[in-house]
Amino acid sequence: MLPPSALIDGCKSVLEEGKMGHCDWAFASERDRFYHDYEWGVPVHDDRRMFEHLTLECLQCGLSWGLMLKKREIFRQCFENFEYDKIAAYHEEDVRRILNTDGMLRSERKVRAVINNARRYQEIRTEHGSFCDYLWAYTDGKTILYDGHADGKIPVSNGLSDKIARDLKKRGFQFVGPVTIYSHLQACGIINDHAIDCPCYKKINETWPTIKKKPEQEVP
Repeated sequence: MLPPSALIDGCKSVLEEGKMGHCDWAFASERDRFYHDYEWGVPVHDDRRMFEHLTLECLQCGLSWGLMLKKREIFRQCFENFEYDKIAAYHEEDVRRILNTDGMLRSERKVRAVINNARRYQEIRTEHGSFCDYLWAYTDGKTILYDGHADGKIPVSNGLSDKIARDLKKRGFQFVGPVTIYSHLQACGIINDHAIDCPCYKKINETWPTIKKKPEQEVP
């Protein structure tokens, strides 16, 4: 199995030739397109990176994804590069430090949710060995290819994201509704929702194990 860098390099070579597709991201900002071309949908098997993806999705609730990418370096600064063990040990002074950081979101609820989620994340790691092992177990370690999704028939949530969201909420996670979790599953490569004519769609399928499913198999 090739490392994530192989996928990135493979997509990059096509991009530099001027042939790169952007799914429905074609008219997004340059920052968004770069995220699509080099990160979105690449299967994640590293707990720190997985926590970063999940945290960005949680922080986005009610806001735009473009804003999340714009403020990503600020988030990394505030949350020590998303090192969840460090975040889990935060105290009140850390909450104040984060909220007083220039450019940071001024939502105390979200800041406290990130700290809470880091602690819940540790609990899942203790139980399952890693958060990645917990999450990928829902698909037996395979990236899902849903019929019709590659042609643009993509929902905002489905039965799988609803099931995972309910379990995470039961475990005490916050800001993890089924829409947020569906976006997370797309971002971390558990679901490949690139368009069929996007080089990333093919590269992901060639590099990692996949499983084809019908959308109706994921009815809540």
